[in-house]
Amino acid sequence: MPRSDAALSGRVALVTGGGRGIGRAISLALAEDGAAVAVNYRRDAEAAQHTVTAIQRLGRKARAFQASVDEFDQDEAMVAQAIEEFGHIDILVNNAGLASRGRAVADTDPAEFERVMRIHAFAPHYLSKLVLRSMRRQPRGDIIMISSTATLFNAAGGAPYSMGKAAMESLALTLSREERRHGVRVNIVAPGLVETEMGKRLVKATQGVDDLRQIDEAMPFGHVCQPAEVADVVRFLVSDGAAYVTGQRIYVDGGAMP
Repeated sequence: MPRSDAALSGRVALVTGGGRGIGRAISLALAEDGAAVAVNYRRDAEAAQHTVTAIQRLGRKARAFQASVDEFDQDEAMVAQAIEEFGHIDILVNNAGLASRGRAVADTDPAEFERVMRIHAFAPHYLSKLVLRSMRRQPRGDIIMISSTATLFNAAGGAPYSMGKAAMESLALTLSREERRHGVRVNIVAPGLVETEMGKRLVKATQGVDDLRQIDEAMPFGHVCQPAEVADVVRFLVSDGAAYVTGQRIYVDGGAMP
């Protein structure tokens, strides 16, 4: 149910990969709090439209925008269209992600490495650059980077993904210092395993488990983290309750990190 106070009323969010998984949960959470939402997708137009419809049922404005976020020209067109549609953008959630294939560095295809790095490092840089002019004109701006606890563990076979997320985090910390004087907060949300399609594939590949319910008991608080639990951290960071918070990394892993 939408919150009655509509704390984000008048604000506009662009959520990359906003049609599915964590991105969908974030899109809905921000809409529940009053924001209009530009839902980015790359290929799954149907999922993006389902998310848009769900937001509209909450009485909020939403529209789906197709763009491959690692392509600057497509990002530029998407941001221009979203600003034309909504008037401005003052929340950017860099959520779009891509898993690497679990190969050692010696066996990693250079094309795979580039693709994963472009999604996690290039795309957030492009989009942050493109929305900042609009954000700086608003009373407040927020950029949220959806990272991962992978940057802590640096597991074997995960170099492209871990490197991409580490670059994203470095960008966030740099931006937090550059944009503070413009009223823009920049923070990192770093989940562990989350119940998404990517999470299910990961567990199947690494543990041979098809049903995540089989590992609930072994997880903190007795369940695999849900997309809505990540979204609740994002909605806090863009709220008035986090007005004095920037340059921070918040782990959403139930305290499982070492």
